[in-house]
Amino acid sequence: MKRSSEGSKEEPPSDSKLLALKEFQSTGRGFWGHASDENWGDWKWQLKNRITTVEQLEKFLPTLTPEERAGTILANSKLALAITPYFFNLIDPTDENCPIRRQVIPRIEETNIARWEMKDPCGEDSHSPVPGLVHRYPDRVLFLVTDRCAAYCRYCTRSRLVSNASGYDFHPEFDKQIEYIRRTPSIRDVLLSGGDPLLLSDDKLNYLLGQLRAIPHVEFIRIGTRIPIFLPQRITPELCAMLRKYHPLFMSVHSNHPRELTIEVGAALGRLADAGIPLGNQSVLLRDVNDDPMIMKALVQKLLMCRVRPYYIYQCDLIAGSAHLRSSVHRGLQIMESLRGHTTGYAVPQYVIDAPGGGGKVPITPDYVLQKNAQRILIRNFEGKAFEYPEADDGTPLVETPTEIEESELV
Repeated sequence: MKRSSEGSKEEPPSDSKLLALKEFQSTGRGFWGHASDENWGDWKWQLKNRITTVEQLEKFLPTLTPEERAGTILANSKLALAITPYFFNLIDPTDENCPIRRQVIPRIEETNIARWEMKDPCGEDSHSPVPGLVHRYPDRVLFLVTDRCAAYCRYCTRSRLVSNASGYDFHPEFDKQIEYIRRTPSIRDVLLSGGDPLLLSDDKLNYLLGQLRAIPHVEFIRIGTRIPIFLPQRITPELCAMLRKYHPLFMSVHSNHPRELTIEVGAALGRLADAGIPLGNQSVLLRDVNDDPMIMKALVQKLLMCRVRPYYIYQCDLIAGSAHLRSSVHRGLQIMESLRGHTTGYAVPQYVIDAPGGGGKVPITPDYVLQKNAQRILIRNFEGKAFEYPEADDGTPLVETPTEIEESELV
């Protein structure tokens, strides 16, 4: 029997709850078993039938915990609740610690705000020359196109803006955003984000990409999205045909757990890859979701099989109310140790902290350099063995080959 977060025993599910779970598990589409293939494969139908209220959630998830119910009732004061039927069906209704469940179902812990947590942990608002545009790095800008997502992650860095639950009242002004980019020749890279850009219609996306591609100094465009994971039905052949007109176009997707990489997701990612779009993945390190070396290794290896290059693992930002989902940097470094040398380098992402307050991304790595001076550098490998790489002041090696160093020499 599971225990609640306070340590007290929970009541076992009632007969009605067990019957509901049995009904849920008897069909591959859960409570949407009545949906036709045409509806289930229609991304607009998926959006229309999202779970957005506590009443729907209790109906579809009869094992809702008191913490989840209380959090869901209050969710719209911070970040709205929305889960697509497709993604909801990945939840294990018998496991309150299901890694999918923890990412999208609100909990009352979201109302616990530590003094070091922030509404805008990456300092985006302070680097915004025009509404909806963030110019933090010299040669690139973040172009926010919408405040809506297909589903809402409970650790969202932009929860102040996304879904408008907190009254941010975000209204992008595309003409002003594009004009700023047009008159700033140092900008060579534009990242479309939000919210989720792929919630826009094909026509609106086509317009934005066309406007950006017409600016001579914009060399390439990126799209940040979780749509292929939350709503793979959106990745239609028509969308892919439109996107391929704007190369070089890159896409960063967001997957945190290998269970998210279903057959449907693999097919959607394949359509994007076939359209010539390089795909990278950004994960967020989350407690009891993916802060486990075996889970993260399974995720990055499965991503490669989906033709997606693991790009970043983010330390969870200091977003207000996210402490219950944050794992430690120490744990993140252990995970990086478990990847480097133990799987192909293509599967090893960069572990970064987005420096609180707007300092930008800072790579965090295990200590592979043990000692260095003008004459030599002592390094260690993934097995913990130490080696000397000698070099003279002019860069010429002092000896022919590196020499393995005994552990006693490092003291």
